[in-house]
Amino acid sequence: MMKNKAHVLMCLLIWMVSLSVSGYESELPNEMQSKMPPPNVNGISWVLMHPETGTIIAAENPDEKLEPASLSKLLTAYIVFREVRRGNVQLDEEVVISEKAWRTGGSRMFIEPNEKISVENLLLGMIVQSGNDAAVALAEHIAGSEESFSGLMNQVATELALKNSNFVNSTGWPHPEHFSTARDISLVASAIIREFPDMYGYYAIREFTWNNITQRNRNPLLGRDHTIDGVKTGHTEAAGYCLVGSAKEENFRIVATVFGAESPSTRAESVYALVKYGFAAYELHRIYRAGTAVLNDIKIYKGDQKTLTVGVLADIQLILPKGARSGLEAVIALDEPIIAPLDKNAQVGSIILSLQGIDIGTYPLVTLNAINPGSWPSRIFDEIRLQLR
Repeated sequence: MMKNKAHVLMCLLIWMVSLSVSGYESELPNEMQSKMPPPNVNGISWVLMHPETGTIIAAENPDEKLEPASLSKLLTAYIVFREVRRGNVQLDEEVVISEKAWRTGGSRMFIEPNEKISVENLLLGMIVQSGNDAAVALAEHIAGSEESFSGLMNQVATELALKNSNFVNSTGWPHPEHFSTARDISLVASAIIREFPDMYGYYAIREFTWNNITQRNRNPLLGRDHTIDGVKTGHTEAAGYCLVGSAKEENFRIVATVFGAESPSTRAESVYALVKYGFAAYELHRIYRAGTAVLNDIKIYKGDQKTLTVGVLADIQLILPKGARSGLEAVIALDEPIIAPLDKNAQVGSIILSLQGIDIGTYPLVTLNAINPGSWPSRIFDEIRLQLR
């Protein structure tokens, strides 16, 4: 009897362990996934993402539609950053504060009606202090009204491939039609990091003072260690406690997002655990750099040059489990014979990468410069050589 009970208990434990580590998903091929399972996360949904590519390293319920709360302000900031980059808005441009912005509830920058405030200071009030009033003022300045700005938010959401989001205000104020997901918010944070690295620095500012009121950045992870440099908290009764954090170690940056944690401390600990897990389990390798030679002196026929140099169109970067780089192999397959004329970036072959003998990706191999036709005698001679191959 005791043996039977012990056997049942062991089976139950094995089932519970397998359940705890099988609930997450990843966009990495199986061969590129670490054997180390992610930590237990206190939250309804979570995502660990590589922001440069938008690849999900690990996640649980990444597409569950939830209230994003103040994480919505990431998209508001992205739109303002884009308008600044395009020259439509200047950072020192003054915004006249409306009564609606002043009356906005929730977390505040404490602006006053008819006050003139620069776009940059409003950004700091929204980012550092999570000011709803600052977000509404920026929305009105960009689009004329917050209602119009919400339409712009949804347009930009489509451009960023946010597939499960809808925004009806600039702040994240609760509304039944205002929702997003851990994946979509992670994509917004990743776009800010990738496209606006200079303005992303606002998210590392520890405190900001306006109207003699100093408020500390609500992101509890800032200063916890040298790798963490952003990004944003959020909270409503329905959303729970939410946090997006980003960290960079050497050349590897990750974004971790948690929705629906039980408390401010558990959301911080969960995001921090995901960041530490990402750096412990994975590393980023740049295998080939765009525009640099992969192969030289490749034979070409009927061209004004006898050989050509080939490379890749975009950087080939791989997120690999720690220590797995030694098992990576590359096979180059050329589309021979290669015959001129050829435009720059014309595909002439492929690179097939494998890890531990299993294919993990195929990438185009392209010419790094154009090849013009050779002289007519050389073309005739090369035609004869081709016939004799």
